[in-house]
Amino acid sequence: MRQIHPHTLWLGHVGDVRDWRAVFDAGIQAIIDLAGNEAPVVPPRDLTYQRFPLLDGAGNPDWLLKLACHTVADLLCAGVPTLVYCSAGMSRSPTVAAAAIAMTTNRSLDDALSLVRQAGDLDVSPALWAAIGSCVTVHETD
Repeated sequence: MRQIHPHTLWLGHVGDVRDWRAVFDAGIQAIIDLAGNEAPVVPPRDLTYQRFPLLDGAGNPDWLLKLACHTVADLLCAGVPTLVYCSAGMSRSPTVAAAAIAMTTNRSLDDALSLVRQAGDLDVSPALWAAIGSCVTVHETD
């Protein structure tokens, strides 16, 4: 798991949610599962868990992308320590995290992705990034 500073937001992969002790030690209270190609996890009852089974590329319905991004944005606004994960933690999770950061901080999507990139390597799917850009509204300030 890697935290996106200064936010209470972590990126992870499917292996991270098998180590519940590390999740609790980080203070995480909400889990966002984007790994559509993985089996859902069964978290301890003390954690909030939401699953948005996204594809890593094109073909995701706009409503599902919006719902995932808005959910993470709402958790960010509420200050809830949140882990967003997908299979490898390299594409879906950073893409949705960047969109949520952009939505809550009035940054551009590209600036938010640069912030996420500071937490570690990424391999964002261009098709997924384009889909996020076409369905998520960001109100940038000048």
